[in-house]
Amino acid sequence: MENFVFHTPKTVADAVSTRKGTSGGKFLAGGQSLIPVLKLDLAQPTDLVSLAGLKKELSYIKVEGDELVIGALTTHADVAGSDVVKKIIPSLAVLASGIGDAQVRNRGTIGGSVAHADPAADYPAAILALDATIKTDRRTIKADDFFKAMFETALEDGELITEVRFKKPEKAGYLKFNNPASKYAIVGVYVAKYGPNVRVGVTGAATVAFRLPDFEAALAKSFDPKVLDGIKVSEEDLVNERDAKADYRAQMVTVFAKRAVEAAH
Repeated sequence: MENFVFHTPKTVADAVSTRKGTSGGKFLAGGQSLIPVLKLDLAQPTDLVSLAGLKKELSYIKVEGDELVIGALTTHADVAGSDVVKKIIPSLAVLASGIGDAQVRNRGTIGGSVAHADPAADYPAAILALDATIKTDRRTIKADDFFKAMFETALEDGELITEVRFKKPEKAGYLKFNNPASKYAIVGVYVAKYGPNVRVGVTGAATVAFRLPDFEAALAKSFDPKVLDGIKVSEEDLVNERDAKADYRAQMVTVFAKRAVEAAH
C-alpha cells in the first residue's frame, strides 16, 4: 500500500470539493471493496476522501411515493434489518442479508458497492430489476445506463453517489448461487414484476450485470417459472472459469431465475 493523504470532510459539498482538489484521489465509504484493492496495490490513490463524517447526511431509508429511497452511506446491515425495506421490497432485505459476512454487512455501504460495480456483487442485479435510479451530487442516472463494464460505471471522475431510489414492484424475488467462502454470486438473479412488465437482473454470470429480455417477455405473458423452460441463455459473454464454466453458469441463470419467480410468489 502506497502513502496517501487522508481527508475527513463533514458535508457532501466539502467531500466533492476536496476530491476535486486532488490529482488522483478516491472516495472512501465503508472500505470493504477499496481497502483490499489498496492492500494489493491494484489502486494507488494520492488521497483518500473519507465519507465517515457524512453519515448523518447520507444514511437513511425512506419512502417517497412509489419509491424506496436509500442514502448512499446506509450499510447492508441497515438495509437487511429495516422494517421499511421489509414492508416495501422484502426481497431487497433478503439480498442485503446475504452480502458477505456480519463484519462486511456492518461496514459496507450501498453507495460504495454500487460505485465499485463488482460484477459478482448483489446490488447490481437489484439496480437493474427494480428499475432504480442512482442520484449523485450532479445528476440522476437510470439503471440501464449505469453499469458499463467490469468495475466501470457511468460515474464521472469525482462524481459522488448520494442515494439510490428503487421503484416498488408488485412482486419481486432474488436468489443466488454464491461462492461459499466470499459469498459473492457465481450467479444471482433478481426478478421484479411491475403490472404487465417484468424486469430480470443478473449478476455474477458475466463481467458486468445484465438484463434478460427473452426472460422478461416470457414472464410478462405469464409470471410462472415454467414459461422459462426452453429459453436458452447465451454462453458467449458469460464468465468461463475452471470452477464455473460458461455453460454451467448459463444453466444456473435459468435455474435461479425460476427460483426467484417462486420466491416472488
